[in-house]
Amino acid sequence: MYQSNGLLAPVILASASPRRKELLGYILDDFDVCSADIDESPKENEKPECLVERLAESKAKVIAKQNQDHIVLGSDTIVVVNNIILGKPIGLEHFTSMMGLLSANTHEVLTAISLVYQGECKNCVVLTRVAMAELSESETLRYWKTGEPKDKAGGYAIQGIGGQFVKYIEGSHSSVIGLPLHETKVLLAEYEMPC
Repeated sequence: MYQSNGLLAPVILASASPRRKELLGYILDDFDVCSADIDESPKENEKPECLVERLAESKAKVIAKQNQDHIVLGSDTIVVVNNIILGKPIGLEHFTSMMGLLSANTHEVLTAISLVYQGECKNCVVLTRVAMAELSESETLRYWKTGEPKDKAGGYAIQGIGGQFVKYIEGSHSSVIGLPLHETKVLLAEYEMPC
């Protein structure tokens, strides 16, 4: 039987995100990382909650196919404002438009986690509300020039330079970064070795 971390099997994080790797390291002392390449395009009329859950589950299932003796953790994060899903900015103009929507507004960050082990799948979606301060054009441009927004859903990182624009949050801080720690720990506990 597998003993490390007290789980039934070794864990693989199906994500290339260094932020998720760091966060999972707060819960587990031993796991592997394997990036999952999937199509992340939304389906027609797909609700944000359904999209983020489907993407997390798809990532986990892709890696689980080749690693059936592992517990595979998939995760995905999306930012939603005024029912518009904001992905990663594809250039300065797109980023400026996104920041215009977020400025002086409250948006939702949805992070889904999915655990797949021996054909069984357990999912959870965590919603956090984030209130942003008003951003001037010069602040937006300065932030873009830092390079931080370029690979971030919603175009900002709460744990980085972008944190200065966040007035307050209602929900999970770690979920906004990319992995809700409490909910991840609870799901993993379902695969703990019996005492």
